[in-house]
Amino acid sequence: MSSTTMQGFSEVAKQALMQPQESLLKLKHKKRELVIAIPKETYFQEKRIAITPSSVEVLVNNGHDVHVEAGAGEGARFSDKKYSEAGAKIIYDRKELYQSDIIMKVAPPSMSEIELMKPGQTLISALNLANLKEDAIKALMHKKINALGYEYLKDDDGSFMVVRSMSEIVGNTAILIAAEYLSNSKHGKGMMFGGVTGIPSTEVVILGAGTVAEFAARAALALGCEVKVFDDSLYRLRRLQGALSQRIFTSVIQPKVLLKALKTCDVAIGAIRAKNGQVPCVVSEEMVAQMPADSVIIDVSIDQGGCFETSKVTNHDTPVFMKNNVIHYCVPNIASRVARTASYALTNIFTPILLDIGDHGGIKNMLWNKTGVRHGVYVYQGHLTNKYLGDQFNIPYKDLDLLVAAQV
Repeated sequence: MSSTTMQGFSEVAKQALMQPQESLLKLKHKKRELVIAIPKETYFQEKRIAITPSSVEVLVNNGHDVHVEAGAGEGARFSDKKYSEAGAKIIYDRKELYQSDIIMKVAPPSMSEIELMKPGQTLISALNLANLKEDAIKALMHKKINALGYEYLKDDDGSFMVVRSMSEIVGNTAILIAAEYLSNSKHGKGMMFGGVTGIPSTEVVILGAGTVAEFAARAALALGCEVKVFDDSLYRLRRLQGALSQRIFTSVIQPKVLLKALKTCDVAIGAIRAKNGQVPCVVSEEMVAQMPADSVIIDVSIDQGGCFETSKVTNHDTPVFMKNNVIHYCVPNIASRVARTASYALTNIFTPILLDIGDHGGIKNMLWNKTGVRHGVYVYQGHLTNKYLGDQFNIPYKDLDLLVAAQV
């Protein structure tokens, strides 16, 4: 090789070495074709599905294979034929399905489903801290699964994208449920939900001032109800007022003020969320006993223990029970009541993430670049990376940033 050629080669090498590390990393990215599996949900009354046929078509057109278990979309009224026409392969053997690169679920995996997984897979599903078992965490670690809890995935603005989307649906749906159980058709007090000229408006008390509360308040106000919102954060109450663009009754959670509101309300909605673990119980049984007869409680917080002392978990087949002459609706997965709408909301979030994983050449490179997705990882290649779970189950955990950086 001539000295001139050598000199030119040396200059190119120098320029490459002078590039920032991030630029060199980007050069390593090579698009990868993924095999994505969508199992049929086995969790009780879970009817949602993570990916709809329209999104399957997008994934297939981008070079990925999508395997759908037979009957997986029935709960949301998506037929196997629709998935097949979109380019998915319908799988009848669960063992074959679980040989894919990525398992895309709505509910957390059961132990029997974890047993079907192969080492090194990526699992995207709910985490559900309130019901999580230590055995499931250890089984995922043993198989070196990359596990993402989608309720902790963050958007560009720092919000939890799946939680917000589902909360919008649940907030609206809670008002529709309340209207149903106030009517005679469900043996309620025979009231129309809302306001009519000359007749006092329906009174709605909402506990919590998050996204569920915001959309429940919007729906109730649109129907002409009188709405009162309680929360222990003045910031959240101010934010809610701003989001609604109108003045409503708001208060911090003070027992005497809350009891006064409950004594005259027709509907009470529990929408308090805890960052980790269980929500506080803010309404005692004595307070419930002083509510009007045949009023309705909808405890959206029941999946985290419930914020009414009288609450107990119900299901879509038997959604209500009567206690202290008050109707209690305590179904934990309200979004499954409108499974098709909820599935569309989920697929709008998950499809871009799956495309990103493929475009970055796998989960490792995507985690290096996507901080919002990184926030949802709780097991990475056999290591627990969630501090809360580590403290709860006394399992050593490692910093995800250091694990990913060491492998890139």
